[in-house]
Amino acid sequence: MGKLSKLRENLGGRGRRADDLAGPVSADGSPMPGSRVRTSRRLVRFLPVLVIVCGVVLDLSTPTRVTAAPLYAAAPLVAAPFYPLIGTLLISVAAIMAELSMHLYSSSLNTLESLSELLTVVIVSLLALYISGVLRRSGQRLASARIIAETAQRAVLPRPAERIGGLRIAARYEAAQEGAFIGGDLFAVQDTPYGVRLVVGDVRGKGLEAVEAVAVVIGSFREAAEQESSLEGVAQRLERALTRDGSRRGGLDAFEGFTTAVLAEIPHDGSLVRLVNRGHPDPLLMCENGAVRMLETRDPALPLGMSELGAWPDRAEQAVYPAGSTLLFYTDGLSEARDAHGVFYVPRDRLDGRIFQGPDELLQALIDDVRLHTGGGSQDDMALLAVSRPTEIQPERRRTIPLVP
Repeated sequence: MGKLSKLRENLGGRGRRADDLAGPVSADGSPMPGSRVRTSRRLVRFLPVLVIVCGVVLDLSTPTRVTAAPLYAAAPLVAAPFYPLIGTLLISVAAIMAELSMHLYSSSLNTLESLSELLTVVIVSLLALYISGVLRRSGQRLASARIIAETAQRAVLPRPAERIGGLRIAARYEAAQEGAFIGGDLFAVQDTPYGVRLVVGDVRGKGLEAVEAVAVVIGSFREAAEQESSLEGVAQRLERALTRDGSRRGGLDAFEGFTTAVLAEIPHDGSLVRLVNRGHPDPLLMCENGAVRMLETRDPALPLGMSELGAWPDRAEQAVYPAGSTLLFYTDGLSEARDAHGVFYVPRDRLDGRIFQGPDELLQALIDDVRLHTGGGSQDDMALLAVSRPTEIQPERRRTIPLVP
């Protein structure tokens, strides 16, 4: 239970980082499945040598009619998925030499059975080398695909700077599928003449079409955030952009494509926050003393891209944003994460009374707590954005609306 205690201290204490822990643990304090897999893979790398040694021991301790040829043939096949090509070649040579040496030792090399066994080990070794080569080429293609995916993520969903408009910013994207980089969740932060504006959203669907919609939303947001004088105007620009994109793609997306989103605006004096919520989970306001308050929307609105079902003017709501407090925006991958008994993760309850040194520490502890709650990870992608207001906003980082002559 030592690791579990440390993780809970990190969630509730000040100055502790979750990434200082030895590794992720489950609810009973045991290692997560991912860490057990990594340990098993390290042990498997020693298995080919162990198989050859066992074959030699079997040959030396049994009569000549008992053969260890299946063990010698198995060693290169075991090595192929885990060893580089040169490593598989060395294991293959070792297996062939072990088989040959045992027949020379027992003076049975001139029999038809011995030659057949030796030929079998040679053929299986050649097959293992071929398999190893195929796997290496596939691994290289996969590595290239991962690099391309990571580059696409940085282009479509860049992580915001640590400080924007005098505010401290932290953002994290946690994909539900291991090895994935980007899906339908999104966030963006921009310093504008009207204040620091941000958007956090979740596009319906998965795959390439969801990524395309993410690019449309973020591109439209960055343009509208600079040009529109009101947060309501920014929301309407995003609505029109998604409607055009859905009509262009046609098919089901033209009727069922939508994006839940919450838009926020923090004026440069930092004293309040304005919000427009389009069917998205309500953000949390975490005060300096650890109190947590949900910024609920009084007038719920449909998600973006659903204007054909109904239209009414967006109304921005505002709340006091005290100095030293933090705003937490998230997608439903956080609020809908469930444990083994189907109990949902409730961010407000889990964070109430907790104090963190900064937004980055908050997000890291939150991610680890979700893993602890679910026993390994969320079933859905999760985007998190934390915005902390320092005690004083640095004047030199403010932007003002230019005067119109």
